[in-house]
Amino acid sequence: MSMLTRRRLLSRAALSATAGATGTGLRVGGTAATAAVSGGLATGCDADTDPDTDPTGGPQGNLRFPTGFSWGAATSAYQVEGATKEDGRGESVWDTFSRTPGRTRNGDTGDIAADHYHRYADDLDLMRDLGLGSYRFSISWPRIQPDGTGTPNQRGLDFYRRLVDGLHERGISPMATLFHWDLPQTLQDAGGWENRDTAYRFAEYAEVLFRGLGDRVPVWLTINEPKTVVQNGYLHGHHAPGFQDPQAAYLVAHHLQLAHGLAVETLRATDSTARIGPALNLHPCYPADDSAEAAGASHLYDGYENRLYLDSILKGSYPADVLADLGPGSRMARGIRDGDLKTISAPIDLLAVQYYTPYYVTGTGGTVTRWPTSQADWQQIYPDGMYDILTRVTRDYGPVPLTVTENGLPQADTLSPDGTVDDAGRISFLRDHMAAAHRAVTDGVPLESYHVWSLLDNFEWAEGYDQRWGLVYVDYPTQRRVPKRSALWYREVIRANGL
Repeated sequence: MSMLTRRRLLSRAALSATAGATGTGLRVGGTAATAAVSGGLATGCDADTDPDTDPTGGPQGNLRFPTGFSWGAATSAYQVEGATKEDGRGESVWDTFSRTPGRTRNGDTGDIAADHYHRYADDLDLMRDLGLGSYRFSISWPRIQPDGTGTPNQRGLDFYRRLVDGLHERGISPMATLFHWDLPQTLQDAGGWENRDTAYRFAEYAEVLFRGLGDRVPVWLTINEPKTVVQNGYLHGHHAPGFQDPQAAYLVAHHLQLAHGLAVETLRATDSTARIGPALNLHPCYPADDSAEAAGASHLYDGYENRLYLDSILKGSYPADVLADLGPGSRMARGIRDGDLKTISAPIDLLAVQYYTPYYVTGTGGTVTRWPTSQADWQQIYPDGMYDILTRVTRDYGPVPLTVTENGLPQADTLSPDGTVDDAGRISFLRDHMAAAHRAVTDGVPLESYHVWSLLDNFEWAEGYDQRWGLVYVDYPTQRRVPKRSALWYREVIRANGL
Protein backbone atom coordinates (compact mmCIF):
# COMPACT_ATOMS: atom_id res chain seq x y z
CA MET A 1 0.00 0.00 0.00
CA SER A 2 1.45 3.35 -1.04
CA MET A 3 1.83 6.26 1.35
CA LEU A 4 -0.62 8.22 -0.85
CA THR A 5 -3.24 5.51 -0.45
CA ARG A 6 -2.61 5.41 3.29
CA ARG A 7 -3.07 9.16 3.61
CA ARG A 8 -6.25 9.03 1.53
CA LEU A 9 -7.66 6.24 3.70
CA LEU A 10 -6.94 8.12 6.89
CA SER A 11 -8.45 11.26 5.41
CA ARG A 12 -11.51 9.31 4.29
CA ALA A 13 -11.93 7.91 7.79
CA ALA A 14 -11.80 11.36 9.31
CA LEU A 15 -14.37 12.70 6.87
CA SER A 16 -16.62 9.66 7.23
CA ALA A 17 -16.54 9.72 11.01
CA THR A 18 -19.84 9.03 12.70
CA ALA A 19 -18.71 10.68 15.91
CA GLY A 20 -16.87 13.81 14.89
CA ALA A 21 -16.39 17.02 16.80
CA THR A 22 -19.52 19.00 17.50
CA GLY A 23 -20.35 21.50 14.78
CA THR A 24 -22.28 24.71 14.72
CA GLY A 25 -25.59 22.89 14.65
CA LEU A 26 -28.72 23.12 12.58
CA ARG A 27 -30.72 26.24 13.21
CA VAL A 28 -34.30 25.36 14.03
CA GLY A 29 -37.42 27.29 14.76
CA GLY A 30 -40.96 26.38 15.64
CA THR A 31 -43.83 27.26 17.89
CA ALA A 32 -44.63 25.86 21.29
CA ALA A 33 -44.35 22.09 21.44
CA THR A 34 -47.18 19.70 21.88
CA ALA A 35 -47.52 18.63 25.50
CA ALA A 36 -45.59 15.47 26.35
CA VAL A 37 -45.40 13.61 29.61
CA SER A 38 -43.17 10.84 30.89
CA GLY A 39 -44.72 7.41 30.60
CA GLY A 40 -47.01 8.15 27.67
CA LEU A 41 -47.83 10.38 24.75
CA ALA A 42 -50.14 13.36 24.96
CA THR A 43 -52.78 13.93 22.30
CA GLY A 44 -53.41 16.77 19.88
CA CYS A 45 -51.45 19.95 19.23
CA ASP A 46 -50.68 22.76 21.58
CA ALA A 47 -53.48 25.30 21.87
CA ASP A 48 -51.28 27.91 20.22
CA THR A 49 -50.50 25.73 17.22
CA ASP A 50 -52.69 25.80 14.12
CA PRO A 51 -52.38 22.36 12.49
CA ASP A 52 -53.51 23.81 9.15
CA THR A 53 -50.68 26.34 8.99
CA ASP A 54 -47.93 24.96 11.23
CA PRO A 55 -45.67 22.88 8.96
CA THR A 56 -44.66 20.65 11.89
CA GLY A 57 -48.13 20.17 13.36
CA GLY A 58 -48.67 16.82 11.67
CA PRO A 59 -49.07 15.19 8.27
CA GLN A 60 -50.84 17.65 5.99
CA GLY A 61 -50.00 16.34 2.53
CA ASN A 62 -51.13 13.36 0.50
CA LEU A 63 -48.00 11.23 0.39
CA ARG A 64 -49.34 7.84 1.43
CA PHE A 65 -47.12 4.79 1.68
CA PRO A 66 -48.23 1.37 0.41
CA THR A 67 -50.58 -0.72 2.52
CA GLY A 68 -48.48 -2.87 4.82
CA PHE A 69 -45.59 -0.42 4.99
CA SER A 70 -44.11 -0.58 8.49
CA TRP A 71 -42.91 2.31 10.66
CA GLY A 72 -40.41 1.78 13.43
CA ALA A 73 -37.54 3.10 15.50
CA ALA A 74 -34.08 1.78 16.31
CA THR A 75 -31.59 1.46 19.16
CA SER A 76 -28.45 -0.55 19.91
CA ALA A 77 -27.53 -2.53 23.01
CA TYR A 78 -24.46 -0.65 24.26
CA GLN A 79 -26.07 2.71 23.61
CA VAL A 80 -29.21 2.12 25.68
CA GLU A 81 -29.03 -0.95 27.91
CA GLY A 82 -26.57 -0.08 30.67
CA ALA A 83 -26.25 -2.87 33.27
CA THR A 84 -22.81 -3.66 31.91
CA LYS A 85 -21.80 -5.71 34.96
CA GLU A 86 -25.10 -7.45 35.68
CA ASP A 87 -26.49 -10.94 35.16
CA GLY A 88 -23.31 -12.48 33.83
CA ARG A 89 -22.56 -10.02 31.03
CA GLY A 90 -18.92 -10.01 29.96
CA GLU A 91 -16.72 -7.07 28.96
CA SER A 92 -16.93 -5.65 25.46
CA VAL A 93 -14.47 -3.58 23.45
CA TRP A 94 -16.68 -0.57 24.10
CA ASP A 95 -16.46 -1.07 27.86
CA THR A 96 -12.69 -1.02 27.54
CA PHE A 97 -12.59 1.87 25.06
CA SER A 98 -15.03 4.17 26.84
CA ARG A 99 -13.34 3.64 30.22
CA THR A 100 -9.96 4.62 28.78
CA PRO A 101 -9.21 8.28 29.62
CA GLY A 102 -9.45 10.61 26.65
CA ARG A 103 -11.37 8.26 24.39
CA THR A 104 -14.89 9.68 24.82
CA ARG A 105 -16.23 13.16 25.40
CA ASN A 106 -16.36 13.96 29.12
CA GLY A 107 -15.16 10.43 29.85
CA ASP A 108 -18.72 9.16 29.32
CA THR A 109 -19.39 5.41 29.23
CA GLY A 110 -22.33 3.15 28.49
CA ASP A 111 -22.33 1.73 32.02
CA ILE A 112 -25.83 3.14 32.66
CA ALA A 113 -26.78 4.69 29.30
CA ALA A 114 -30.58 4.91 29.12
CA ASP A 115 -30.96 2.05 31.66
CA HIS A 116 -33.10 0.17 29.14
CA TYR A 117 -32.09 -3.16 30.70
CA HIS A 118 -34.14 -2.29 33.79
CA ARG A 119 -36.73 -0.04 32.13
CA TYR A 120 -37.46 -2.02 28.99
CA ALA A 121 -41.12 -2.65 29.94
CA ASP A 122 -41.81 1.08 30.23
CA ASP A 123 -39.93 1.65 26.97
CA LEU A 124 -42.08 -0.98 25.30
CA ASP A 125 -45.16 0.89 26.48
CA LEU A 126 -43.75 4.06 24.92
CA MET A 127 -43.30 2.19 21.63
CA ARG A 128 -46.88 0.96 21.79
CA ASP A 129 -48.21 4.45 22.51
CA LEU A 130 -46.16 5.77 19.60
CA GLY A 131 -47.79 3.21 17.34
CA LEU A 132 -44.58 1.53 16.19
CA GLY A 133 -45.03 -1.47 13.95
CA SER A 134 -41.37 -2.51 14.20
CA TYR A 135 -38.55 -2.15 16.72
CA ARG A 136 -35.01 -2.60 15.49
CA PHE A 137 -32.65 -3.37 18.40
CA SER A 138 -29.35 -5.13 18.83
CA ILE A 139 -28.27 -8.00 21.03
CA SER A 140 -25.18 -7.67 23.20
CA TRP A 141 -22.80 -10.49 22.28
CA PRO A 142 -21.03 -10.40 25.71
CA ARG A 143 -24.42 -10.63 27.40
CA ILE A 144 -25.03 -13.91 25.56
CA GLN A 145 -21.46 -15.27 25.59
CA PRO A 146 -19.36 -13.36 28.11
CA ASP A 147 -16.11 -14.51 26.49
CA GLY A 148 -17.45 -14.63 22.94
CA THR A 149 -17.70 -18.40 22.80
CA GLY A 150 -19.00 -21.43 24.62
CA THR A 151 -22.10 -22.09 26.69
CA PRO A 152 -24.59 -19.22 26.49
CA ASN A 153 -25.43 -17.12 29.53
CA GLN A 154 -29.03 -18.03 30.31
CA ARG A 155 -29.75 -14.76 32.09
CA GLY A 156 -28.73 -12.85 29.00
CA LEU A 157 -30.93 -14.98 26.74
CA ASP A 158 -33.81 -14.56 29.16
CA PHE A 159 -33.59 -10.77 28.96
CA TYR A 160 -33.98 -10.81 25.19
CA ARG A 161 -36.77 -13.37 25.42
CA ARG A 162 -38.64 -11.01 27.73
CA LEU A 163 -37.99 -8.13 25.37
CA VAL A 164 -39.17 -10.05 22.31
CA ASP A 165 -42.23 -11.40 24.12
CA GLY A 166 -43.06 -7.87 25.29
CA LEU A 167 -42.90 -6.60 21.73
CA HIS A 168 -45.27 -9.29 20.50
CA GLU A 169 -47.68 -8.58 23.37
CA ARG A 170 -47.85 -4.97 22.18
CA GLY A 171 -48.22 -5.81 18.50
CA ILE A 172 -44.71 -4.67 17.56
CA SER A 173 -42.54 -6.78 15.24
CA PRO A 174 -38.98 -7.47 16.52
CA MET A 175 -36.04 -6.81 14.19
CA ALA A 176 -32.86 -7.98 15.92
CA THR A 177 -29.29 -7.05 14.99
CA LEU A 178 -26.69 -9.65 15.93
CA PHE A 179 -23.68 -7.30 16.08
CA HIS A 180 -23.70 -3.57 16.70
CA TRP A 181 -20.00 -3.11 17.53
CA ASP A 182 -19.81 -4.54 21.09
CA LEU A 183 -17.33 -7.35 20.41
CA PRO A 184 -16.48 -9.38 23.55
CA GLN A 185 -13.16 -8.12 24.89
CA THR A 186 -11.84 -11.67 25.19
CA LEU A 187 -12.11 -12.06 21.42
CA GLN A 188 -10.44 -8.69 20.91
CA ASP A 189 -7.57 -9.87 23.07
CA ALA A 190 -7.20 -12.80 20.66
CA GLY A 191 -6.96 -10.46 17.66
CA GLY A 192 -10.52 -9.26 17.26
CA TRP A 193 -11.76 -8.88 13.70
CA GLU A 194 -8.19 -9.13 12.40
CA ASN A 195 -8.40 -12.78 13.43
CA ARG A 196 -10.32 -14.86 10.89
CA ASP A 197 -11.43 -17.15 13.70
CA THR A 198 -13.68 -14.35 15.06
CA ALA A 199 -15.97 -14.77 12.04
CA TYR A 200 -16.51 -18.42 12.98
CA ARG A 201 -17.13 -17.53 16.62
CA PHE A 202 -19.74 -15.07 15.36
CA ALA A 203 -21.52 -17.82 13.44
CA GLU A 204 -21.65 -19.93 16.62
CA TYR A 205 -23.06 -16.98 18.56
CA ALA A 206 -25.64 -16.43 15.83
CA GLU A 207 -26.74 -20.05 16.05
CA VAL A 208 -27.26 -19.69 19.81
CA LEU A 209 -29.69 -16.85 19.14
CA PHE A 210 -31.42 -18.46 16.16
CA ARG A 211 -32.16 -21.51 18.30
CA GLY A 212 -32.72 -19.63 21.54
CA LEU A 213 -35.20 -17.07 20.23
CA GLY A 214 -36.52 -19.06 17.30
CA ASP A 215 -39.07 -17.59 14.95
CA ARG A 216 -40.16 -15.12 17.62
CA VAL A 217 -37.76 -12.83 15.72
CA PRO A 218 -39.03 -12.59 12.13
CA VAL A 219 -36.11 -10.48 10.85
CA TRP A 220 -32.42 -10.82 11.73
CA LEU A 221 -29.76 -8.29 10.74
CA THR A 222 -26.23 -9.67 10.82
CA ILE A 223 -23.56 -6.95 11.03
CA ASN A 224 -24.41 -3.31 11.63
CA GLU A 225 -22.34 -0.90 9.54
CA PRO A 226 -19.15 -2.88 8.95
CA LYS A 227 -17.79 0.23 7.26
CA THR A 228 -17.97 2.18 10.52
CA VAL A 229 -15.97 -0.47 12.35
CA VAL A 230 -13.40 -0.35 9.54
CA GLN A 231 -13.13 3.41 9.19
CA ASN A 232 -13.71 4.64 12.73
CA GLY A 233 -12.29 1.70 14.65
CA TYR A 234 -9.24 0.86 12.52
CA LEU A 235 -8.43 3.91 10.35
CA HIS A 236 -9.22 6.98 12.39
CA GLY A 237 -9.15 5.31 15.79
CA HIS A 238 -11.89 7.20 17.60
CA HIS A 239 -14.13 4.14 17.92
CA ALA A 240 -13.27 0.87 19.62
CA PRO A 241 -10.78 -0.74 19.41
CA GLY A 242 -9.11 2.60 18.65
CA PHE A 243 -6.50 1.68 16.01
CA GLN A 244 -5.02 3.60 13.07
CA ASP A 245 -3.86 0.83 10.78
CA PRO A 246 -5.04 0.82 7.14
CA GLN A 247 -3.61 -2.63 6.51
CA ALA A 248 -5.59 -4.09 9.40
CA ALA A 249 -8.70 -2.09 8.53
CA TYR A 250 -9.51 -3.78 5.25
CA LEU A 251 -8.63 -7.24 6.50
CA VAL A 252 -11.24 -6.46 9.17
CA ALA A 253 -13.67 -5.47 6.39
CA HIS A 254 -13.27 -8.89 4.82
CA HIS A 255 -13.68 -10.78 8.08
CA LEU A 256 -16.77 -8.79 9.04
CA GLN A 257 -18.37 -9.67 5.72
CA LEU A 258 -17.29 -13.29 6.08
CA ALA A 259 -19.03 -13.29 9.47
CA HIS A 260 -22.16 -11.95 7.82
CA GLY A 261 -22.15 -14.71 5.22
CA LEU A 262 -21.49 -17.43 7.79
CA ALA A 263 -24.44 -16.19 9.86
CA VAL A 264 -26.70 -16.33 6.80
CA GLU A 265 -25.58 -19.91 6.11
CA THR A 266 -26.13 -20.79 9.76
CA LEU A 267 -29.72 -19.56 9.70
CA ARG A 268 -30.40 -21.51 6.49
CA ALA A 269 -29.13 -24.67 8.20
CA THR A 270 -31.87 -24.38 10.83
CA ASP A 271 -35.59 -24.83 10.18
CA SER A 272 -36.17 -21.12 10.73
CA THR A 273 -38.55 -19.18 8.52
CA ALA A 274 -37.02 -15.88 9.62
CA ARG A 275 -35.54 -13.43 7.11
CA ILE A 276 -31.95 -12.22 7.25
CA GLY A 277 -29.69 -9.57 5.76
CA PRO A 278 -26.96 -7.01 6.62
CA ALA A 279 -27.32 -3.40 7.77
CA LEU A 280 -25.14 -1.09 5.65
CA ASN A 281 -24.64 2.64 6.02
CA LEU A 282 -24.61 3.86 2.44
CA HIS A 283 -23.55 7.33 1.37
CA PRO A 284 -24.02 8.67 -2.16
CA CYS A 285 -20.78 10.07 -3.57
CA TYR A 286 -20.90 12.93 -6.06
CA PRO A 287 -18.10 14.69 -7.97
CA ALA A 288 -17.48 18.09 -6.39
CA ASP A 289 -17.09 19.66 -9.85
CA ASP A 290 -17.36 18.78 -13.53
CA SER A 291 -13.74 17.70 -13.98
CA ALA A 292 -12.71 14.22 -15.09
CA GLU A 293 -10.46 14.07 -12.04
CA ALA A 294 -13.38 14.62 -9.66
CA ALA A 295 -15.45 12.01 -11.49
CA GLY A 296 -12.68 9.43 -11.17
CA ALA A 297 -11.96 10.22 -7.53
CA SER A 298 -15.67 10.13 -6.71
CA HIS A 299 -16.00 6.68 -8.26
CA LEU A 300 -13.13 5.30 -6.17
CA TYR A 301 -14.51 7.01 -3.08
CA ASP A 302 -17.82 5.28 -3.77
CA GLY A 303 -15.88 2.02 -3.99
CA TYR A 304 -14.68 2.37 -0.42
CA GLU A 305 -17.96 3.79 0.91
CA ASN A 306 -20.48 1.55 -0.83
CA ARG A 307 -19.37 -0.95 -3.47
CA LEU A 308 -16.86 -2.72 -1.20
CA TYR A 309 -19.84 -3.97 0.80
CA LEU A 310 -22.64 -4.06 -1.78
CA ASP A 311 -20.67 -5.85 -4.50
CA SER A 312 -19.36 -8.58 -2.23
CA ILE A 313 -22.76 -9.33 -0.69
CA LEU A 314 -24.95 -8.91 -3.76
CA LYS A 315 -22.58 -9.79 -6.62
CA GLY A 316 -20.02 -12.11 -5.00
CA SER A 317 -16.97 -10.01 -5.86
CA TYR A 318 -14.99 -7.10 -4.50
CA PRO A 319 -14.70 -4.00 -6.72
CA ALA A 320 -11.55 -4.24 -8.83
CA ASP A 321 -10.67 -0.56 -8.46
CA VAL A 322 -10.64 -0.79 -4.66
CA LEU A 323 -8.52 -3.95 -4.66
CA ALA A 324 -6.13 -2.31 -7.11
CA ASP A 325 -5.93 0.80 -4.94
CA LEU A 326 -5.16 -1.27 -1.85
CA GLY A 327 -2.61 -3.29 -3.78
CA PRO A 328 -2.16 -7.03 -4.37
CA GLY A 329 0.02 -7.32 -1.29
CA SER A 330 -2.51 -5.81 1.09
CA ARG A 331 -3.57 -7.83 4.11
CA MET A 332 -7.10 -7.88 2.76
CA ALA A 333 -6.07 -9.32 -0.61
CA ARG A 334 -3.90 -11.93 1.11
CA GLY A 335 -6.71 -12.76 3.54
CA ILE A 336 -9.29 -13.75 0.91
CA ARG A 337 -9.53 -17.53 0.61
CA ASP A 338 -11.22 -19.75 -1.92
CA GLY A 339 -14.94 -19.91 -1.22
CA ASP A 340 -15.05 -16.77 0.94
CA LEU A 341 -16.95 -14.68 -1.57
CA LYS A 342 -19.42 -17.48 -2.18
CA THR A 343 -20.12 -17.46 1.55
CA ILE A 344 -20.30 -13.65 1.73
CA SER A 345 -22.79 -13.59 -1.16
CA ALA A 346 -25.10 -16.24 0.29
CA PRO A 347 -28.60 -15.11 -0.76
CA ILE A 348 -30.20 -12.60 1.60
CA ASP A 349 -33.86 -11.84 2.16
CA LEU A 350 -33.55 -8.10 2.59
CA LEU A 351 -31.00 -5.30 2.80
CA ALA A 352 -31.09 -2.74 5.60
CA VAL A 353 -30.02 0.72 4.44
CA GLN A 354 -28.86 3.46 6.80
CA TYR A 355 -28.58 6.95 5.35
CA TYR A 356 -27.13 10.02 7.02
CA THR A 357 -25.07 12.13 4.62
CA PRO A 358 -23.72 12.53 1.07
CA TYR A 359 -20.09 13.10 0.07
CA TYR A 360 -18.82 15.56 -2.56
CA VAL A 361 -15.42 14.42 -3.79
CA THR A 362 -12.74 16.62 -5.32
CA GLY A 363 -10.24 15.65 -7.99
CA THR A 364 -7.59 15.02 -5.35
CA GLY A 365 -9.80 12.64 -3.36
CA GLY A 366 -10.81 15.09 -0.66
CA THR A 367 -14.33 16.20 0.13
CA VAL A 368 -16.19 19.49 0.41
CA THR A 369 -19.33 20.47 2.29
CA ARG A 370 -22.28 21.57 0.14
CA TRP A 371 -25.21 21.54 2.55
CA PRO A 372 -26.03 22.67 6.11
CA THR A 373 -24.73 20.33 8.78
CA SER A 374 -26.39 19.04 11.91
CA GLN A 375 -24.90 19.15 15.41
CA ALA A 376 -22.73 16.31 14.10
CA ASP A 377 -20.57 18.30 11.73
CA TRP A 378 -19.87 15.29 9.50
CA GLN A 379 -23.57 15.11 8.61
CA GLN A 380 -24.72 17.21 5.66
CA ILE A 381 -28.50 17.50 5.51
CA TYR A 382 -29.44 16.43 2.00
CA PRO A 383 -32.74 14.51 1.73
CA ASP A 384 -32.30 13.85 -2.00
CA GLY A 385 -29.39 11.62 -1.03
CA MET A 386 -31.94 9.24 0.49
CA TYR A 387 -33.70 8.97 -2.85
CA ASP A 388 -30.43 8.61 -4.75
CA ILE A 389 -29.03 5.81 -2.60
CA LEU A 390 -32.28 3.81 -2.51
CA THR A 391 -32.82 4.01 -6.25
CA ARG A 392 -29.15 3.29 -6.92
CA VAL A 393 -29.28 0.04 -4.94
CA THR A 394 -32.35 -1.12 -6.87
CA ARG A 395 -30.93 -0.02 -10.22
CA ASP A 396 -27.48 -1.59 -9.74
CA TYR A 397 -28.30 -4.67 -7.70
CA GLY A 398 -31.85 -5.63 -8.58
CA PRO A 399 -35.10 -5.68 -6.62
CA VAL A 400 -33.79 -6.90 -3.26
CA PRO A 401 -36.32 -5.90 -0.56
CA LEU A 402 -35.09 -2.86 1.37
CA THR A 403 -35.68 -1.45 4.83
CA VAL A 404 -34.37 1.84 6.18
CA THR A 405 -33.07 0.96 9.63
CA GLU A 406 -31.44 4.25 10.58
CA ASN A 407 -32.16 7.85 9.60
CA GLY A 408 -32.07 10.83 11.92
CA LEU A 409 -30.01 13.70 13.27
CA PRO A 410 -28.72 15.03 16.61
CA GLN A 411 -29.85 18.27 18.17
CA ALA A 412 -29.03 20.11 21.39
CA ASP A 413 -32.51 19.34 22.71
CA THR A 414 -33.50 20.88 26.03
CA LEU A 415 -36.32 20.16 28.43
CA SER A 416 -38.50 23.28 28.76
CA PRO A 417 -39.89 24.44 32.13
CA ASP A 418 -43.31 23.20 31.02
CA GLY A 419 -41.92 19.69 30.59
CA THR A 420 -41.83 19.60 26.79
CA VAL A 421 -39.08 19.27 24.19
CA ASP A 422 -39.58 21.23 20.97
CA ASP A 423 -37.35 19.65 18.32
CA ALA A 424 -38.90 21.19 15.22
CA GLY A 425 -35.65 20.76 13.29
CA ARG A 426 -35.86 17.00 13.70
CA ILE A 427 -39.42 17.01 12.37
CA SER A 428 -38.33 18.93 9.28
CA PHE A 429 -35.42 16.54 8.74
CA LEU A 430 -37.56 13.42 9.08
CA ARG A 431 -40.38 14.78 6.96
CA ASP A 432 -38.04 15.66 4.10
CA HIS A 433 -36.25 12.31 4.21
CA MET A 434 -39.52 10.38 4.40
CA ALA A 435 -40.75 12.31 1.37
CA ALA A 436 -37.57 11.30 -0.48
CA ALA A 437 -38.16 7.68 0.51
CA HIS A 438 -41.76 7.94 -0.73
CA ARG A 439 -40.52 9.24 -4.07
CA ALA A 440 -38.21 6.23 -4.29
CA VAL A 441 -41.10 3.87 -3.58
CA THR A 442 -43.16 5.61 -6.26
CA ASP A 443 -40.30 5.05 -8.69
CA GLY A 444 -40.25 1.31 -8.01
CA VAL A 445 -37.92 0.80 -5.06
CA PRO A 446 -39.14 -2.19 -2.98
CA LEU A 447 -38.90 -0.39 0.36
CA GLU A 448 -40.79 -2.20 3.11
CA SER A 449 -40.22 -0.15 6.24
CA TYR A 450 -38.56 2.89 7.78
CA HIS A 451 -36.96 3.21 11.24
CA VAL A 452 -36.03 6.49 12.89
CA TRP A 453 -32.67 6.68 14.62
CA SER A 454 -33.19 6.73 17.48
CA LEU A 455 -36.06 5.81 19.77
CA LEU A 456 -34.24 7.20 22.83
CA ASP A 457 -31.51 9.68 23.54
CA ASN A 458 -28.51 7.50 24.31
CA PHE A 459 -24.76 7.06 24.56
CA GLU A 460 -23.48 8.35 21.23
CA TRP A 461 -20.17 6.49 21.11
CA ALA A 462 -17.16 8.85 21.18
CA GLU A 463 -19.48 11.83 21.65
CA GLY A 464 -20.81 10.44 24.93
CA TYR A 465 -24.04 12.10 25.96
CA ASP A 466 -23.48 15.47 24.25
CA GLN A 467 -25.59 14.59 21.21
CA ARG A 468 -29.28 13.72 21.46
CA TRP A 469 -30.67 11.68 18.56
CA GLY A 470 -33.88 10.38 20.12
CA LEU A 471 -37.58 10.80 19.55
CA VAL A 472 -37.80 10.48 23.32
CA TYR A 473 -35.81 12.75 25.64
CA VAL A 474 -33.94 10.95 28.41
CA ASP A 475 -33.22 12.96 31.54
CA TYR A 476 -30.10 11.04 32.50
CA PRO A 477 -29.94 11.92 36.23
CA THR A 478 -33.47 10.58 36.77
CA GLN A 479 -33.86 8.39 33.63
CA ARG A 480 -37.24 10.03 33.08
CA ARG A 481 -38.56 9.65 29.52
CA VAL A 482 -40.19 12.63 27.80
CA PRO A 483 -41.57 12.17 24.26
CA LYS A 484 -40.37 15.07 22.15
CA ARG A 485 -42.51 16.99 19.72
CA SER A 486 -41.06 14.80 16.97
CA ALA A 487 -42.41 11.68 18.71
CA LEU A 488 -45.92 13.12 18.66
CA TRP A 489 -45.54 14.12 15.03
CA TYR A 490 -44.23 10.67 14.13
CA ARG A 491 -47.20 9.04 15.83
CA GLU A 492 -49.46 10.93 13.44
CA VAL A 493 -47.33 9.90 10.44
CA ILE A 494 -47.75 6.28 11.51
CA ARG A 495 -51.50 6.70 11.93
CA ALA A 496 -51.80 8.24 8.49
CA ASN A 497 -49.25 5.88 6.90
CA GLY A 498 -47.84 8.93 5.22
CA LEU A 499 -47.12 12.63 5.20
